[in-house]
Amino acid sequence: MRWESFLNTDRFRKSNRDVNNDIRNEVESDLGRIIFSPATRRMHDKTQVFPLTTNDNIHTRLTHSMEVMSLGYSFGVSICNNTEFLARVKKYAKEDLIRTIPTILKNSCLLHDIGNPPFGHFGETIIKEYFNKIFPENKSIIKWCLNKIPFQKENMFSVLRRELNKHQKMDFTHFDGNAQGLRIVTTLQYIGDLYGLNLTYATLASIIKYPYTASDIIKGKGKKLGVFCTEVEKFNKIVSACGLRQDDRVIRHPLCYLMEASDSICYLTMDIEDGFYKGLFDFRYLFEKLYSLELVNALKPEKKWKEELERINNSKLEDQYKIIKLRTILILWFMDLASNSFIKNIDKIETGNFQYKELIEDEEEGEEGVSQLSKTLREICTEKIFTNRDIVSLELTGHAVLTGLLDYYIEFLILDKSGDYMKRAKQLISKGLINVAIAENNVKHFEELSPYARLKLIVDYISGMTDKFALTQYQQLNGQKII
Repeated sequence: MRWESFLNTDRFRKSNRDVNNDIRNEVESDLGRIIFSPATRRMHDKTQVFPLTTNDNIHTRLTHSMEVMSLGYSFGVSICNNTEFLARVKKYAKEDLIRTIPTILKNSCLLHDIGNPPFGHFGETIIKEYFNKIFPENKSIIKWCLNKIPFQKENMFSVLRRELNKHQKMDFTHFDGNAQGLRIVTTLQYIGDLYGLNLTYATLASIIKYPYTASDIIKGKGKKLGVFCTEVEKFNKIVSACGLRQDDRVIRHPLCYLMEASDSICYLTMDIEDGFYKGLFDFRYLFEKLYSLELVNALKPEKKWKEELERINNSKLEDQYKIIKLRTILILWFMDLASNSFIKNIDKIETGNFQYKELIEDEEEGEEGVSQLSKTLREICTEKIFTNRDIVSLELTGHAVLTGLLDYYIEFLILDKSGDYMKRAKQLISKGLINVAIAENNVKHFEELSPYARLKLIVDYISGMTDKFALTQYQQLNGQKII
């Protein structure tokens, strides 16, 4: 019964597609909606690790998401061929499952980063820090902010402090790409109503990595905000439809764990590959770091870890091909671990008792080498990639761009009393987003929108920009570039 709820293919609004001439099932229809979405298309020019890069070998948010989607599909096929899992979902014919679960995973994997702002995860930090200065929770911090923020700005921001309630402020101080992603697919992809892409409940539930509202954060039930105030009602419908309420808490959709594993495996392995192509380290460095690990053989009993590495290292291949071979065995190793962990912990996962530990870090007693592998790859990324001077420099560029855009649009669209700047700035905002804001707040004109609704519109617009578009618009508004 639980999986009948987990795989609920109903929607907020009944689909008007012609099911007699469309041979796809409901989640396959979801995939088409996602692929043809402008929000998906914009990911081609959003940062994965290296902002504003011109190197075609380096990943964008879109190419990363496509690779995650490939692993998610493989996970889906794997569990649909597992006899233990099939016994739990015996209501479904295997041929139906194989068209449903792998496709839901493709959907959630393709969507997992769709809400990320320009300049990667650092962009999330920039937006949060910006609003934490406007809406500080601690009185001593408020005093510090008053001393640090120029008087004119402080005067501007006091309007926002006065107008927004505590929960509304948290949409900005706890801004998160996951929550923004849910908003994009359920609301912002406007096609005449407020249902966004109108995806199935199963697909929507599988992308909610952090099932926490502002109320949950305040009560200490979670740390990361996964649902904005504007989507709470839709979130509750998704939770109810998929049977995700367990006592007084909301649990993750089981397939969300496999989406998370697909993402983690890709960024751990592909970020390493990107670092190699950027010349931040050579293959020898990777070989020595990984060769020192004592990995358990339980994952692949027929092949030992060191023997695999030695075979690649001693081959006559050039380093650029060795890195591909290394990436392949890393992915296979992690996928075996995650698949086994999912089946082994299926009872805990279905009831929300897996404690949100990642599948690729699950290990039995005496298998410390398993988590050590992911830990070592993370250390390489931190030491050799994320602290690279070029990346840091471009991230600081991103800070100037995003804070600058937020300054301009807040001043123009919220605080301009004359209306002269507002009229001009409004022309720069996507008409689709303005239509959403008007419909969402049940008003007839932009001028009737509350400060919260306008601030929401500004963040929706800026966070949806590509890196280059954000940079160009900032330069134009700053007088550094002529259209």
